[in-house]
Amino acid sequence: MNRLKLGIPKGSLQEATVELFSRAGWKIAISSRSYVPTVDDPEIECLLVRAQEMSRYVETGALDAGITGHDWVVETGSDVEELAELVYAKQRLSRVRWVLAVQEDSAIREPRDLQGKVIATEIVRITEEYLKRHGVTGRVDFSWGATEVKVPQLADAIVEVTETGSSLRANRLRIVDTVLESATVFIMNRAAAANGWKKEKAESLILMLQGAIAAASKVGLILNVRREDLERVVAILPALKNPTISMLSDPDWVAVNTIVEESVVRQILPRLKAANAQGIVEYPLNKIVL
Repeated sequence: MNRLKLGIPKGSLQEATVELFSRAGWKIAISSRSYVPTVDDPEIECLLVRAQEMSRYVETGALDAGITGHDWVVETGSDVEELAELVYAKQRLSRVRWVLAVQEDSAIREPRDLQGKVIATEIVRITEEYLKRHGVTGRVDFSWGATEVKVPQLADAIVEVTETGSSLRANRLRIVDTVLESATVFIMNRAAAANGWKKEKAESLILMLQGAIAAASKVGLILNVRREDLERVVAILPALKNPTISMLSDPDWVAVNTIVEESVVRQILPRLKAANAQGIVEYPLNKIVL
């Protein structure tokens, strides 16, 4: 039987990835004692691998494909195919930024102020290239974690990943510049990507995962409305495209079905009711495939 050897990221992305696969239709079970998750698809063989190492194993062919951050592909210099972005992260559906940060009262205001300074970070290679682009010579130290607490005693600045910036603010740090913007990516070994079956399997996975991501922040709305009120109701709906309008048994009424951002429902539902919409039903979505 053909199988796709797939790397699942261990660590900060692990829980979000397993949840995403579940919404896409695959159940992954991870034991605390094993690095080999089980998945309810005989055509997929999973292995739990740290995101920082994922692209190296995909490059060598130990894995056919994997999910990791674009940042780690760049940091390791791995020669892999990035088939698609999967824009989700540990806390929310978003990209992340690696930022240059310093203590709030630091005299460092721009990259050139780093001349001769010490920068602590987990992405040494990317940071060194960043300094080189700005014509700056400094010392870049690898940080094993808790990077935020290393300034100013152990480093003059840090390059750290952030989704919201809240951790940096909590540690009284100020962002000077963005070093790299990154997203979670689905990567594939080049030889595996040349295999027709494996490429098709990977693309099917990506389609379903992206569909689950697209649906995560949206809900469906269905409602009934008199034809004479239809124009007013449709004007309120921020539809994904155009709402679907269906005839009902009563020729004076129609059903309206659409997709909206979940965050706007509380704002538009009272307005829909005021526009004489009836039988309004909100329902969850698993996937949206465009």
